[in-house]
Amino acid sequence: MITEAIVLAGGLGTRLKSVVPDLPKSLAPVADKPFLAWLLDYAKQQGIKKFVFALGYKTEQVEAFVKQYLPAGTYSFSIEENPLGTGGAMYKACAHIAGANAIVLNADTFFGISFSHLAKLHNKRKASCTLALKPMKNFDRYGVVEMNKQATVTGFSEKKHHEAGLINGGVYALSKDQFLKKSFPSVFSFEKDYLEKEFAMNDIYGMISNAYFIDIGIPEDYQRAQTELVSSLTKNG
Repeated sequence: MITEAIVLAGGLGTRLKSVVPDLPKSLAPVADKPFLAWLLDYAKQQGIKKFVFALGYKTEQVEAFVKQYLPAGTYSFSIEENPLGTGGAMYKACAHIAGANAIVLNADTFFGISFSHLAKLHNKRKASCTLALKPMKNFDRYGVVEMNKQATVTGFSEKKHHEAGLINGGVYALSKDQFLKKSFPSVFSFEKDYLEKEFAMNDIYGMISNAYFIDIGIPEDYQRAQTELVSSLTKNG
């Protein structure tokens, strides 16, 4: 079981400015409460006891919400003085993780997977990182993750039109120690500079799930989330 999570909540939310002009996208309201609240509630149901928030843009608003929403002692903040990229933010946030592994969540993405199944696969394979993957059809917004029958990630394809494929669902199980042993620049992309370069070491794995997935990063998907997210959680009980 993995009980600690890093929440990447430092995004600028540029594409959502037209519909949510005054908030970081993690606090964009979905069905009368911030999107981040839905994410945290689900993560707690999945066994997460402590959250580390990797913050940058409009830090004060997210901090204020977290302090009001979560009990004291169940969270901490890793704050970027300057943008560090997704990889740099995760690297800095790892200093707050006590255990060997952490779940990593993107604060603008919801993927209703089983955290325990992800952790089980991650630990069984002694993986550096295990990605939650969502099967998708007819899309061009996401790249594709390639994987063999042993669930080892074998490659990544660029964003273009795909008739079908597995996309990176933005939820990871991460080995803190293995990640921190790597040498990176202070500013780097987790996706480009870690996943797409390190998969050749054969210790990055994937877990396929057909669970509900939504990325609220663009206005049309943000609008879909208003009804779909609540409906999906109701179905899951």
